[in-house]
Amino acid sequence: MPHSAHDVPLGVAIIRKFGSCFCPNFRGSRPFIYRTSILLLTFFTYTAYHMSRKPISVVKNVLSQNCSGLIPPPGTHIDDDNKDSWCDWAPFDGKNSQTLLGTLDSAFLFAYAAGMFLSGFIAERVNLRYFLALGMLTSGFFTYLFGVSYSQGIHSLPYFFIVQTIAGFAQSTGWPGVVTAVGNWFGKGKRGLIFGIWNSHTSVGNILGSLIAGHFVESNWGMSFIIPGAIIGFMGFIIFLFLVTDPRSVGCHPPDHHGNRQEEIRSGYSSIEDESSSPGRNRNMRLYANGSTSSSASSSITIDPERESLLTPTDNSVDSTEVGTPDKVPSEITISSADILAKAPVSLNNPDFHRREKAIGFIQALRIPGVIEFSLCLFFAKLINYTFLFWLPRYINASTSFDASESADLSTLFDVGGIVGGIIAGVLSDVTGMSAVTCAVMLVVAIPMLFIYQTFGTISLASNILLLMSVGLLVNGPYALITTAVSTELGTHQSLRGSARALATVTAIIDGTGSIGAAVGPLIAGTVSDYGWDNVFYMLMVADVIALVLLSRLVKHEIERFRERRREMRFKRERMA
Repeated sequence: MPHSAHDVPLGVAIIRKFGSCFCPNFRGSRPFIYRTSILLLTFFTYTAYHMSRKPISVVKNVLSQNCSGLIPPPGTHIDDDNKDSWCDWAPFDGKNSQTLLGTLDSAFLFAYAAGMFLSGFIAERVNLRYFLALGMLTSGFFTYLFGVSYSQGIHSLPYFFIVQTIAGFAQSTGWPGVVTAVGNWFGKGKRGLIFGIWNSHTSVGNILGSLIAGHFVESNWGMSFIIPGAIIGFMGFIIFLFLVTDPRSVGCHPPDHHGNRQEEIRSGYSSIEDESSSPGRNRNMRLYANGSTSSSASSSITIDPERESLLTPTDNSVDSTEVGTPDKVPSEITISSADILAKAPVSLNNPDFHRREKAIGFIQALRIPGVIEFSLCLFFAKLINYTFLFWLPRYINASTSFDASESADLSTLFDVGGIVGGIIAGVLSDVTGMSAVTCAVMLVVAIPMLFIYQTFGTISLASNILLLMSVGLLVNGPYALITTAVSTELGTHQSLRGSARALATVTAIIDGTGSIGAAVGPLIAGTVSDYGWDNVFYMLMVADVIALVLLSRLVKHEIERFRERRREMRFKRERMA
């Protein structure tokens, strides 16, 4: 498909024009410059998305609070009916205020979940620059509309409900858009720690959103929304001017997303052969692909998707051992979450659009082994994460002597721990090759840590800081690794090979299901908190246990595979001796 000058963003065209006039002899690497700009632009883009969805969790503390200890302004009528609510913002000034605020969260998050199912498909078929820019401008506008209700004295519940619903739908454009943009530029070699750091944009956005909202929450809470709304709208304009979604539009070669079998094997992942597929072998034996397997031999083998076993990463800490012959070892190669970012989605911007296979449907995607498991697991993982995202400042304010602004600032430490936890979990997964086991260990430790934080976190500021960061580390680490495990499963299943459109279809199912969990958690928390915050933490612990159970099959396979590889290594050393 030919690319014209119209595909080049206006800002990039102007920079190139000035560059050719003032720096005609510049010899810098154009692909490196563009890839760096893509990483930075998408990082700040998704930071802005999370920054604009965070203020509501901070502003809850002034929309509904205990007014009995506050001094009313002159002329305010106080009686027995309003002595505890005269300072609240109607309609959140009643006894059901917690439930209403939880419903407001769910209006946003259910719309976000529904939009996620659609955005994955739309992002493949339209110009990503327009898609992201429009989503950011729309999100910024409706974030502004929520904030302007303060200055305009708007107290209509339907107004807040409609604004949050449309804002949630607009927010769903972010993740499919940035992942697709990054995937169009980065091939299989561009992965690892850099993508772990790149993924910290969610926590960075939460931190900045909390700090901005906390600064204005007690003086003019409307600005807590207006400023983040203006920032994401401005970033949408920047994306429109500078985001290059297709390397070929600026004279760069697209990345190689379909390396040979040898390169895939060196990525450090392989599949576990189905027990029933080798009747002449020990049922407990698992065979692994190795570097000598040729792409031609591998491609000639087909495996019934209904009978194929769960795919898991190999142990990178143990050298590969040859077992059997290449033509007898059916295999697929799994890849890390960074490779999901590296996959070039088939879109109107992609030259392979007319050459690749059709996108699979929902029923076909659900039949892929592991999709339902991972979807449900992500449901509970996001439930935990988003309950903290939307209710942590409220809990800190209710359980300590900190005011609304101080509670917002303190809540950012959860996201600081989340950044560290995501990176640590990613590094451990890369080193051991066992992402599910790493995730399961963090889930197990998170259960008592949630109880310890709820029990002892309010004793002192130091204990609150230490325990809050620990909880953030343990809660966000599994959440990040579950996403990685899902991406690994999707990127390697045989029915998806060579079809990024199929990959996007399944990703939309997984992320959409997880987003439903993100909507359910805050909704339940809003209702349950009326009966005590202890019950909210019990709910989170139960969700943690369920997420752990749903990972058990993957954990079992990884442990069995690790033991088999160690036995193979011992056998090889004995033969060499």
